[in-house]
Amino acid sequence: MLLTSNYRGEIEMTELQTEDLAVVRRKESSKKRRLRLAFINFFMLWLLLILGGFYATHSYMEHFKKSVTGQIEEQTSTQIKNLQTSYDEQLAKLETSYITQLSDLQIKIEQLNELLTFTKDNANSSTDNSNMLYTQLNEMKTQLNELKKSLELMK
Repeated sequence: MLLTSNYRGEIEMTELQTEDLAVVRRKESSKKRRLRLAFINFFMLWLLLILGGFYATHSYMEHFKKSVTGQIEEQTSTQIKNLQTSYDEQLAKLETSYITQLSDLQIKIEQLNELLTFTKDNANSSTDNSNMLYTQLNEMKTQLNELKKSLELMK
């Protein structure tokens, strides 16, 4: 009987050990599962943080690009306006300068015409003076025409 009770005790011990081993294995597998889940959660958290950082950086760069582009457009438009006003002022100065030069040439031509008329009236057999005056008058007319053309081109 002793043998049978001993044998039964060993069987019970083996069953207990098997059950304990199964419990330990379950605990270890659940512990491994928890560790895997923790690692996956940790990895996903870092992935979300990295992606969030990339998105924030991209958004900031787009905002920065838009603001810099706006500033450059504003500066360019003011410079263009300044150049336009400067150009208009210079054009107006040139126009007034040409007008005064044209009026001066017109006065000189009228004076030459009067002188020619006077020399024709007082001319004797020699016509050299009148020829010189006609030549000067023609030169003045060509200069006047050139100035008129350049004034028209400026407009």
